Amino acid sequence: MSFIDEINPVNALIVGASQGIGLGCVKKLLQDRRIAKIYATSRQPKLALELIALVDECPERLICLEMDITDELQIIKAVQKIHTQVDKLHLVVNCVGLLHEDTLQPEKSLRQINSENLLRYFQINSIGAVLLAKHLLPLFRHGERSVFATISAKLGSIGDNQLGGWYGYRASKAALNMLMRTAAIEYKRSCPKALIVTLHPGTTDTRLSRPFQGNVPAEKLFSVERTVTQLLAVIEQLQEGDSGHFFSWDGSRLPW
Repeated sequence: MSFIDEINPVNALIVGASQGIGLGCVKKLLQDRRIAKIYATSRQPKLALELIALVDECPERLICLEMDITDELQIIKAVQKIHTQVDKLHLVVNCVGLLHEDTLQPEKSLRQINSENLLRYFQINSIGAVLLAKHLLPLFRHGERSVFATISAKLGSIGDNQLGGWYGYRASKAALNMLMRTAAIEYKRSCPKALIVTLHPGTTDTRLSRPFQGNVPAEKLFSVERTVTQLLAVIEQLQEGDSGHFFSWDGSRLPW
């Protein structure tokens, strides 16, 4: 039985909900009547038109918050706002991630590495998630089963790296996995009912992956809806011993 079936009401938080997998999670959870409150964050809420439209349709269940996870003060402010309305969270999915932007592109060789781009990858893909774990901990300190899931990537698996390249993205996702594994150990002591996991969503048809879809077989390119359905199914079936592990979209464990 899903842990969500054991809880009433269920409060959820989707971080990075303006587009892609994050927006897909919001849409899916709004269809699930087991979910009482959904908090959804965006760096620029006024520009998140699809998300705003959903808030207008469901103002009692969906609350949009401004949050840039590279800004710890914004994280604190958003968490404080959640805490004024509810005293616990049961499901958090962090969907924020960076693969490319403007002039930043995945490196194909050592010649293309520069420290500024590496720091940008780590700031968004690694550090933001552990800052979330830091400030969300009080909302997980309760006696009901809960899950904090962060979107990682199979490319962050050191053991699975056969092709090389993409230094900053790979390394920042590997760092993410280590940070969340370490946070899971601390959470087990302070809020033992909370599970922390990292998830590989597969190649999903989003803006993040679009420039790199050329060699992806059609059957391995997932729609956002399919990805969200698969990831939420994995989350709902998690057991106590799964905390601190790295899962693929099909529920299998991935090597570090």
